[in-house]
Amino acid sequence: MSFAVSVGGRSVECADDQSLLDACLRAAVWMPNSCNQGTCGTCKLRVLSGEVDHGASPLDTLTDDERRAGLALACQARPVSDVELSSPGSTGRATHALQDLVATVLEVSDIARDTRRVLLGLPEPLAFEAGQYVELVVPGSGARRQYSLANTADENKVLELHVRRVPGGLATDGWLFDGLAAGDRVAASGPLGDFHLPPEADDDGGPMALVGGGTGLAPLVGIARTALRRHPDRVVLLYHGVRGAADLYDLDRFAELPELHPNFRFVPVLSHEPDPAYRSGFPTDAFVEDVASGRGWSGWLCGPPAMVEAGVTAFKRRRMSPRRIHREKFTPTE
Repeated sequence: MSFAVSVGGRSVECADDQSLLDACLRAAVWMPNSCNQGTCGTCKLRVLSGEVDHGASPLDTLTDDERRAGLALACQARPVSDVELSSPGSTGRATHALQDLVATVLEVSDIARDTRRVLLGLPEPLAFEAGQYVELVVPGSGARRQYSLANTADENKVLELHVRRVPGGLATDGWLFDGLAAGDRVAASGPLGDFHLPPEADDDGGPMALVGGGTGLAPLVGIARTALRRHPDRVVLLYHGVRGAADLYDLDRFAELPELHPNFRFVPVLSHEPDPAYRSGFPTDAFVEDVASGRGWSGWLCGPPAMVEAGVTAFKRRRMSPRRIHREKFTPTE
């Protein structure tokens, strides 16, 4: 059975076992979205009429009072009748339609301690924005895991993922680090997420600070390269925070960028295993040391929640406008 979901003047069909967010994104109706696990609250919206089943919406993200007030998490809620929704900013915003994909593994390579690069070939190009992510279906379980794309939007037939091993992880120890090989077929869906640059017409070419923790570097690679392609002389500082030098990767890639873009700077920062070749401490502190004023800058943060929150504090400390601070938290799956 399916129901009509109305939002921003558009109406889409949503099956009774399908989330509101999934139905809208597949119809290219934009809704705010980030983790798609019910933990971040980005997709919270108001149900103006009709009823929904809140499913697995966590109480710490969607409280009982909010449910009684008609709020819902679009990534978790399913319709039980025709519904009308109010979603902030949904009217008129362009998006790429969510698609189901079957990709072929082209390469699996170890690039750092407990970190792998996975290249997935697609039969047809995937439309996305640099910084978005895809979900992979873990074989034999039906579980889904999210991995950011390290690509720019024109690199749309070979997707690059950076994967860090999670001890005991269903997707990593049970699959991506144990048996995944070139030639394997992988079920996926994408693109997802709002962590990407504004449209080129709205990009003022201002200075940017990007901070990635661990494989939180992945989406920042595509974002930084896209930003520099638009404005080759813009100031871009890219910080990579890891425990030790063994966790760093793609240093050659970042060493080449300043040859074309003299105002680009890549800054590795080691938090637990000092090395005289690199800065020690935390990448958010390194930004505070390097930049006297963040006025006019945009900030981009991706990685563990604690690092992202520290980055928000650091950016505000340097007077960066809150509306220019963008974040993507890597939240663990239960």
